Amino acid sequence: MMVDTVSGHGRVGTPSPFWSVCMPVPEFSDLLSRHMRRIRASAGGVASEIGISREAANNWRAGPSRPSRRHRDRVLACANYLRLTEAECNALLQSAGFEPEYPAEGADEPAQSPPPLTVPAAVTAVFDRLQQLRPYPVALLLTQAHWGQPPERTAMLAEAARRYAPDRVLHLQPPSRAGEGDEDYFALLAAQCGLEGVSSDAGFEVALARRLQQPGPLFCLVSRFEQGAAGPRDVLAGILRSLSEMHSGKLHLLICGGAALADLKYQGGDLSLLNIAATESWPELRVEDLQRHAMGLPDVVLQRALHVSGGHPLLAQAALNLLAGQGSEGLDDAALNQTLSTHPRLWEALLPILREPGARTTVSSWLPRERIAPARPYLMDPLLRQLYWENLLAARSHADGAWLEWRCEAIRLAVQQVNEGLEVQPA
Repeated sequence: MMVDTVSGHGRVGTPSPFWSVCMPVPEFSDLLSRHMRRIRASAGGVASEIGISREAANNWRAGPSRPSRRHRDRVLACANYLRLTEAECNALLQSAGFEPEYPAEGADEPAQSPPPLTVPAAVTAVFDRLQQLRPYPVALLLTQAHWGQPPERTAMLAEAARRYAPDRVLHLQPPSRAGEGDEDYFALLAAQCGLEGVSSDAGFEVALARRLQQPGPLFCLVSRFEQGAAGPRDVLAGILRSLSEMHSGKLHLLICGGAALADLKYQGGDLSLLNIAATESWPELRVEDLQRHAMGLPDVVLQRALHVSGGHPLLAQAALNLLAGQGSEGLDDAALNQTLSTHPRLWEALLPILREPGARTTVSSWLPRERIAPARPYLMDPLLRQLYWENLLAARSHADGAWLEWRCEAIRLAVQQVNEGLEVQPA
């Protein structure tokens, strides 16, 4: 299976119906041009920021070409550079032929939303542990790709509203880029919290302090804390740490992210807010979780979908869709694995990792292994770290400790197919 380099747009086999998108989407060039005009971004600026040529950026904007399948990461970097919201980022990715980055749950879902009929056990467990932390109820929730940051956001905000009261729940989503200075950054954060008249970091801190002086604890969910420029992010960390110390036990913080947040936690010693935070990891997928999206399928089918997907959330849903359409006897595991191995999101994750010949050689040497390396709180090997946070590896417990393993056979097959395709590409 090869990547199409003739048409200028990526092609990964023939996608199966369960991940095909039938709804019309805007043209990529139209969306990109509109977002570039909004912040007066130049083709040269986009090109420099995301690592492509000025000519390629101009072609994307003008329409002669679109990103190839191997460049989803660059489209995502472009969305961050253009300060897109989650919905805008998803639309830009889909217009280029990629799967969306963020879950369908609304980015601006209000804390007052009525609770869902069932709150996942993982959500209640996170809140139980957060409320027991002393002296600082501050926790990092680290999640691998495809879970969302945070996972189950609507349920989390609903559970927070139930435990703390709706007017004691804040949701901060730091912008990727806010403007030339820190003032816009904190004005945007204040607007998310309904804090009026705030135009600076000092004003933001004062407004939050006033909220903390009111009766009862204040809960704050911070999504994707790691994104954006380091300067204002570090100032935000300092503000939240200072308020946590000044108002002991009243500011309950849940900071959510993935690989970049883990890097900040373990590599950024100056971010003392993260140093005092307890670390949580989103639990592995269970049959009980699949029952919420099971389409009436019996538990034996759910267990099979969980087994072939290795607990990968996208592959589990794809397996459920296949089994619902074919019947549990219609496909054997080999056929399921082969079909799942062509899932576009696997290829979009693997292509940037395997571009370098050295990476392909190393990853190929890991394919036959049942256990690849010991699982650690922080993975020092950059290649292992990439594979883990892209949800291609799982940390699984054994009698001699936790080990990193390939999440499922479909992922091994996808690695083999991507390697084969890259090896025959022209230099």
